Amino acid sequence: MRIANLAGRAVLVVDGGVVDIESASGGRFGPDPQTLFAAWDSFGDWAATADTGAAVPYEASDLGPPVPAPRQVFAVGLNYREHASEVGLGDDSIPVVFTKFPAAITGPYAEVEHPGGDVDWEVELVAVIGRPGHRIDATRAWDHIAGVTVGQDLSERVLQHAGALPQFSLGKSFPGFAPMGPWLVTPDELADRDDLALECAVNGETMQKSRTSMMIHNVPRLVAELSRVTPLLAGDVIFTGTPAGVGQRRVPEKYLLPGDELVTEIEGIGTMRNRIVGAGGRG
Repeated sequence: MRIANLAGRAVLVVDGGVVDIESASGGRFGPDPQTLFAAWDSFGDWAATADTGAAVPYEASDLGPPVPAPRQVFAVGLNYREHASEVGLGDDSIPVVFTKFPAAITGPYAEVEHPGGDVDWEVELVAVIGRPGHRIDATRAWDHIAGVTVGQDLSERVLQHAGALPQFSLGKSFPGFAPMGPWLVTPDELADRDDLALECAVNGETMQKSRTSMMIHNVPRLVAELSRVTPLLAGDVIFTGTPAGVGQRRVPEKYLLPGDELVTEIEGIGTMRNRIVGAGGRG
């Protein structure tokens, strides 16, 4: 099952187009994509037998973030060995966790305004909670995942490292710094949910390329570790970390500029295309 946010309305993505969920369900489920997660089990039961014969075409540019307003946004740093190595660190025994503030969320084809400073790319698999839980065992963690989507943990490195201690959350939460999309894909749609190819390119040049099987802490471990401390709520999102190839660690360093096109792709899920623009949408 693939669920998208089309111009603010929840839709099923099927062969031939999309099906409006509120209309197809006779109002049983509302138009807001975020509300689906609070009724995830009943929604899944309905969607499994939903009549999708009324699918209509759509414009990709109208797609918004599939999870537009999560209550909690978790992000994980240094979760690929090659990335930890390129910054001069080894594996950590527990995940390095911070947050991206929800106001940073945007869609898969949105323009992202450059705030100044050094803006870096970070392709990431994003896991979305369907069934809430506290102290979830890793062996049951996938049962709590509604689906996965493509994400970018965009980062402004000057602010991130401006103080005596890093400001991860602030440096990664400018408007548009959390693109997600193009849709949410349920785990059963994936050939191997624990081993997906992911990559990103800037202006056609590949910058990052790896597989999610290279994570230090995989999705079940992240769910277990996070929920050991705080309850995970329906519709929460987890940015699961980025592989090697970020601009800050290149020689010479390389960063995103107004006019650049950032293309982000994960196997079995889809592709995002975000253009970086200057103040007022220039460039």
